[in-house]
Amino acid sequence: MPDMSGKNGLITAAGDGIGRASALAFARAGARVLLMDIAADGVEQTAQLVRDAGGVAEVMVGDASDEDFAAQMVARVVELWGALDFAHNNAGVGAASTPFAEQDRSVWERMFRLNVFGTMGFMKHELRQMEQQGSGAIVNTSSMSGKNGSPGLSPYNATKWAVNGMTQTAALEYAAHGIRVNAICPGATLTTALAEWKDSSPQQYEAVTAAIPMKRMADPSEQADAAVWLCSDEAAFVTGTLLNVDGGDGVLGKQ
Repeated sequence: MPDMSGKNGLITAAGDGIGRASALAFARAGARVLLMDIAADGVEQTAQLVRDAGGVAEVMVGDASDEDFAAQMVARVVELWGALDFAHNNAGVGAASTPFAEQDRSVWERMFRLNVFGTMGFMKHELRQMEQQGSGAIVNTSSMSGKNGSPGLSPYNATKWAVNGMTQTAALEYAAHGIRVNAICPGATLTTALAEWKDSSPQQYEAVTAAIPMKRMADPSEQADAAVWLCSDEAAFVTGTLLNVDGGDGVLGKQ
């Protein structure tokens, strides 16, 4: 496991799924974490899980699409612990599968507000703080949908392509300032929503997993472990990488 002892960071959308797993993984590696989610109950539960495991966690409840909130969260990490060493920008939203010609602009706007502009707002203030420090690491949660077309998911695909573009641009702009910026690109991951779908639609679940070379979906902890590694000193020469964490699915050119 990478050693993040003495490191301080923030994780967005930490109330469940990949965000909760990320909080636990960074804490296990020795980091102190400031967690946020729009749902207070979920993120408080995550923080308690971190504390129960011997880690240090604080909580802020807010909207990840709000740039003022992003600035406040960055400032809070510095106020608590003196520096922002890493950030996992994990907040995002999807939508039901819909053919392109039947898409509603309001769905696109909602998704871009969080997935793109929310990520941008957090990156902006994280980068400002890290530039002052002369060091830091950012990892964004993208998707294999940000690399390959996924029928029916055009707005989601577009937002994740944007996240990938922001990731690589920032990596180039800030590499000389001691800041690394990467993204994880999850494939199918057994979050709470997909676990419920697995139970309600076992045949569809089996069909999806059969098409994945490793014949299973990822556990959220496997996405979290990739995020921790990218933020750790073990990945000190890694920046601008869009890391597939997908069981080999991307090799086939599929989500």
